[in-house]
Amino acid sequence: MPTRHPVTPDGRYFVVAGRLWRMSNPDLDPATRQALVDRLMRARRQVGVAKKAGDPVLERQARDEVDAAKHALGERGPVWWTDGAPDYNRRMVANTPYADWYAALPADN
Repeated sequence: MPTRHPVTPDGRYFVVAGRLWRMSNPDLDPATRQALVDRLMRARRQVGVAKKAGDPVLERQARDEVDAAKHALGERGPVWWTDGAPDYNRRMVANTPYADWYAALPADN
């Protein structure tokens, strides 16, 4: 799957503005993954609707649904890999073992 953000060599993270973000679990079957992505996108739209309406209760519910979808995708919560490696989600790449890899990328990343 092509991406506009660099992905770590182990496929665990992508990098945006120097920060690591956990990738979805690659072991999800395509239909399950798509259903979860659809759920996530619906929930994100609902966050916007609730914010526009000024409804903090609906916004909280929508944000909780976003969080649940991200957990199901493996982007949050327990890591999906099994080798015991730590989670660097949301960390600045320069402060992780991926720092040298990232520094060696072309400047347009």
